[in-house]
Amino acid sequence: MNDTAPETTFSDLLAAELPYLRRYTRALTGSQSRGDRYTVATLEVILKDRSDFDNDDATKVNLFKCFHAIWSTSGQRFIDPDDELRSRAHGLLSKLTANSREALLLRTIEEFSIANIAKIMRTDVDEVRRLIAAANEELSANVRGRVMIIEDEPIIAADLTDIVSSLGHEVTGVARTHSEALTLGAQEQPDLILADIQLADNSSGIDAVNDLLKTLDVPVIFITAFPERLLTGDRPEPAFLISKPFQEAQVQSAVSQAMFFASTATLKA
Repeated sequence: MNDTAPETTFSDLLAAELPYLRRYTRALTGSQSRGDRYTVATLEVILKDRSDFDNDDATKVNLFKCFHAIWSTSGQRFIDPDDELRSRAHGLLSKLTANSREALLLRTIEEFSIANIAKIMRTDVDEVRRLIAAANEELSANVRGRVMIIEDEPIIAADLTDIVSSLGHEVTGVARTHSEALTLGAQEQPDLILADIQLADNSSGIDAVNDLLKTLDVPVIFITAFPERLLTGDRPEPAFLISKPFQEAQVQSAVSQAMFFASTATLKA
């Protein structure tokens, strides 16, 4: 019997980080399908040339660096002329400081260090700090809206309410179960839904959101302790996702990003 553990291959290392690249590209584009196309394009480039990985940096850093090389030349200009709401969202985004939103997401959602963000974006640490400060200021000043929270833990719900309110948004209410979510959504129509995956009565936040989206067309941010399980690319999945336990800055960033987008690709039952 051979007790030797199998050798970890380059493909294994890459596969472990792909869910997080999917999360990031979806947040940038506001769409599962658009974000995943950039993830696929990044993998195609890596398959042809692995030279960007010939260094001592972590696999995730090099993976995101490869993506940014593609994004910086094509991604920031996409507009869908047939979707008025999405086009308007990107009109707002185009007015932000170039690369600021990218730096903010890398720091708050993906939790890269400032030094690693500088490597990914091929700039220096001072520029990264400037970009993050600009993004925080510009995003918080641009959009105000009504946010519905679906969360069964009272302390977490209170934290989310405080964070959302501190950004200048109005919280329409907190729902703890599937039925409460549907009632609240019908009574107080939100501009954004912030939803946990598992609810108090063992119902699914995913199911609650899907039912709400039958009559609403709003962005959705899901919160889960296992983001990699919801970022496989095998089925319709969330465009905006926060990992538990979350930091205040992560929620602030995700809410500000999502408010720019008037529709979302979300999980289907």
